[in-house]
Formats: sequence, C-alpha cells, structure tokens
Amino acid sequence: MLLAFALVTGMGMAFAIGANDVANSMATAVGAKAITPKQAVIIAAILEFLGAVLFGAHVTSTITKGIIDPGTVSNPNVLLCGAFAALVSSAVWIIAATLWGMPVSTTHSIVGGMAGFGIAAMGWSAVNWLKLLVIASTWILSPLAGGVLSYLVFKMISLLILRQSSPELKVKRYAPFIVGTIVFIIVYLFSLKTLHQSQSVSIVWSLLIAVIGTFVSRYLVKQWSKKSNLRQYDFVEYLFRKLQIMTSCYVSFSHGANDVANAIGPLAVIYWVMQNGSVGSHVTVPLWILGLGGIGISLGVSLLGYKVMKTVGEDLTSLNNTRGFSIDFSTATTVLVSSVLGMPVSTTHVVVGSVVGVGMARGIEVVNIKVLKTIVTSWLLTVPLAALLSAILFNVFIRII
Repeated sequence: MLLAFALVTGMGMAFAIGANDVANSMATAVGAKAITPKQAVIIAAILEFLGAVLFGAHVTSTITKGIIDPGTVSNPNVLLCGAFAALVSSAVWIIAATLWGMPVSTTHSIVGGMAGFGIAAMGWSAVNWLKLLVIASTWILSPLAGGVLSYLVFKMISLLILRQSSPELKVKRYAPFIVGTIVFIIVYLFSLKTLHQSQSVSIVWSLLIAVIGTFVSRYLVKQWSKKSNLRQYDFVEYLFRKLQIMTSCYVSFSHGANDVANAIGPLAVIYWVMQNGSVGSHVTVPLWILGLGGIGISLGVSLLGYKVMKTVGEDLTSLNNTRGFSIDFSTATTVLVSSVLGMPVSTTHVVVGSVVGVGMARGIEVVNIKVLKTIVTSWLLTVPLAALLSAILFNVFIRII
C-alpha cells in the first residue's frame, strides 16, 4: 500500500512539474506564434519523456537539496513520512499555482517541503538556513540575470539587423554566426549538465559542432532565401522562427533530462527506504521510476500546460520571433553561465526575467506590471506555503505509517 501511494504521489508531482515547469520551455514559442499550442504540447511531451528516460540521472541526490542532512534522521519511518509530506505538499502547491496560471519553481517547492518536514520532525535547528538563504537569493538573481541578458540581446538584434536599411541582407550575414553560438551553448550545456563531461571535453566538442553548424546554416539560409518570397522584416522573422523552435526544443529535452529528479527524487527515496530500511546522501534510481516520471511530466504538459504558457508567452508582453528568440537564447545562456560558476538559479525565474527584459527593451509600458506582480507574489509564497503544508502532512503521516 505504501509503494502504491508513493507511485500515485510521484506521478502527481511529475504531472505538476509538466503542467507548470515544462510550459516555460514552450511558452515563448507559442506566444510568438512559432508553433501552435497543440504542437507545443506534442513536442514537449515527447522530448520531456525522452530526456527523462534516456539521460535522466540514474543516481540522484536525495530530495533534501542540502536543506536537511538525511544522516541525522535515525528513524527510517521519519524520513519516509518526510519524503511523502514533501512530495504531496509540493505537488499540491504546484498544481494550485498552475490552475492560477502562475509559473513557480518546482525546486523551491521541494525545498519548502523538506524544510517544513525538518522543522516538524526535528525542530528549527534541523534546517540549513544558510543554504536556504542562498536558494532564496535566486528569487532576485535569476530573473535579474535573464532580464539583463535578454534586454542586451534584443537591443543587439535591433541594432545590427532590425534598424538597418536592409534587414534581410543583414540577417543573412549574421544568422549563421547566431546559429553557431546557439549550437555551442546547446552542446556545451548538454555535455556538461546532462552527460556530465569535463569542461575541457565539453568545450572541444561544442566548438567543433558549432563550426559545422555555422557552415550548414549558411548554406540553408541561402537556400531558404532563394525559395522564399518574403522580404525584409518578414524574412527576418521567418529565420528567427526556425531558431526559436530549435532553442525551445532543446530547453524541453534538457528539462526532462536534468529536472526529472524533482519528481522522482522523493519517490526514489521512498522506494529505497522501503527496500533497504535506510538511505544515504545518494540513491540509485531504477529505470522504471525514470519512465514513470517522464510519463507524468508528459501528461502534465498535455492537460494543463496551456495555462502557464498563456501567462508567460502572452500575458506578460506581446512577442514575435525575434523577441522570443532573445528570451530563449538568454535563458539558455544564463543557465549555462550559472552552471559553470556553480550558482543556483531557477530556470522558471530566468524565463520570466528574460520575458520582462525583452519587454523593457521596447519600453516599460509594454510590460503587464499587474501580471508581473502576481507572478512575484507566487514566488514569495512558494517556500513558506509548501513548508507549512509539508509540516501539517508530516504530523498526519507519522501517526498513520
């Protein structure tokens, strides 16, 4: 019965992540009309599942996220109840935020759930408050970094291409180098974060494939230019539409590979405790659990993903393909730099910050401040609400299990 309950709650968390977090990867592509909502759901569902199953972490740290040391929990039943409490509280909050249409950090939800369980089980001293403070700092750092970079990227595109007398000729000149840069970032991120290669190996492969991508894209741009009847700004948007689809697909695949642990991490802990009676700082994740997480994420984005897509891709500010590309490029780059520097950032917060940054590049009046305030409020509520619900659920579960 415990395992069955764990499977249901694990699927619920994966569903919640799909509905909220995954929508961020496709929101700008949908908002900029690069793809339809239906296409976004299909692409995200497939890529998230493949990323989770093929490259999901088979050995993952436990859901404690450094907030609580699992070695201090001597009673396995306490850890079991805590994992259940964190899992359920996080899933409930994320689904509630999704129905509200608000993009929230699934990692922060888990952190709040673990903190609430730790306080309820062992008191305030059980929580690593310094670690929690560092995580809380990302509420400011993540959107700020994404926003500044997207502002600069869009301004650069405007200066070099859009404001030129012949934007069509300029985009043909610069597009291959833009593609090369994108390919470098994608390959580097994938090699470093997903395949866990060294920085030197990642850089070599990234440069090699980026050079190839630059030459291939130069050929393709020439071919598209010959076949297309589009001119000037329409051709510019046509090319950036293709670039945006590519970046959005990568973000979705990478999310399935790297963030599926937020869904299956608690489930893996519960399964491990039930099998072995204890748990260390790392647990082995069976392939079937990864598959379960992938299915749950795919269902979430398919059934509820449209709500957050609308908020991020349409309600914050109006988007076209050059703006959407600036957002996706800035998000991927911010995550890359943060990974290299070892800085904890929230992809959700980076995306929202990038959307606002592009809007600011066109003037503060085009940013929906009311929607932005509501989003920030949901961010501030995530940790305390998840912690409170987790503490309540822990006290209930400890009496039942």
